[in-house]
Amino acid sequence: MRALALFRKDETGAVMVEFAISMSLLLTLTLGFVDFGYAWYQWNAATKAVEIGARLASISTPIAPTIAAAGTATTPGDPIPVGNYDYTCNGATSVCSCFGSGCVAGTFTAANFNRIFRGDATGAGTCPPLSAGRRPGMCHFFPMLQPANVIVRYTATGLGYQTRPGGPVPTITVSLQNVTFQFFFLGGLLGFDNLTMPSMLSTVTGEDMKSSYP
Repeated sequence: MRALALFRKDETGAVMVEFAISMSLLLTLTLGFVDFGYAWYQWNAATKAVEIGARLASISTPIAPTIAAAGTATTPGDPIPVGNYDYTCNGATSVCSCFGSGCVAGTFTAANFNRIFRGDATGAGTCPPLSAGRRPGMCHFFPMLQPANVIVRYTATGLGYQTRPGGPVPTITVSLQNVTFQFFFLGGLLGFDNLTMPSMLSTVTGEDMKSSYP
């Protein structure tokens, strides 16, 4: 009984146990801050990629080239009525669907989509490196981005050019879908791997709508 009483009062190793507990909590907190900082970087990179994608789409040949013949105005230069056409080109399905009375059936053109997603980059792979003098695409601002994550939408919002003989002036919206945050530490420890990035988009007005790439 005396030995048991001494064992109960013995505090040898208590500091080591306390240290292990406190260090586990401290490491979890520290690495959590690192992971959330990296998640914030991913959010900013994705936002920039969407903005770049919208800008490239406004000065590039449409993914569905038949948009050029959609909603032709009765008088050249007149604005196309609001809602006359609404094309949605989905990178996940490689399909451009259209709704509206002015729709002209068209196909998803991979080369035109790649000009938005990959910019001027040439070579193999989803996002090949840029060479000197080449313009970057969406994937260069957010390397984890995949073509299946990108949606490009062209809609008629009542705009037109008085000096243009014909053709639409679409409002272009680029958005992302099914993008998840990547966590190094919290993903495995707390199951954050399936945390979906909130939806984001960028909207611009179409300009010359023809490729200016070499």
